[in-house]
Amino acid sequence: MDKRILDCGELLISKKLTIAFAESATAGYLSAKFSLVPSAGQFLKGGLACYDADLKKSLLNVPEDLIEKYTPESEEVTSAMSRGLMDLIPADIHVSVTGLTCEGGSENEEKPVGTMFINGLLQGKEIFAVKKCYQGDEEEIVRQTAQEIAELIIKGIPR
Repeated sequence: MDKRILDCGELLISKKLTIAFAESATAGYLSAKFSLVPSAGQFLKGGLACYDADLKKSLLNVPEDLIEKYTPESEEVTSAMSRGLMDLIPADIHVSVTGLTCEGGSENEEKPVGTMFINGLLQGKEIFAVKKCYQGDEEEIVRQTAQEIAELIIKGIPR
């Protein structure tokens, strides 16, 4: 068990906060990892793996023009995913993530493979919006992203 995810889960339990995920590039990894925290049922509401852009549109109501203008892997789309998730899964915290774990997406010089976009809302208010580039293979990029998300949640929750 990753210590940051464990710490994050324990903090969510102690603060009586719930969380839901909308995952693209991580494809369910966050939900799976957070479910391994002891007593995860006290904080984990669930998650959606919306890897394909069509699911971002149909399930999370991300506007098609937003995807076309900014690409499915972008800060703007990730933010819209968090907002759309609020309508589907009631929770205190809504986190979404998109990004490029391998070639074949919208990568370019400003957005190389390894670039991940993370967005988090606490009771509907944005507590983080991060673009970060990680190094490694697909699995390592996803693992680092999950650790970053746990850290962002910990920092974003008022003490």
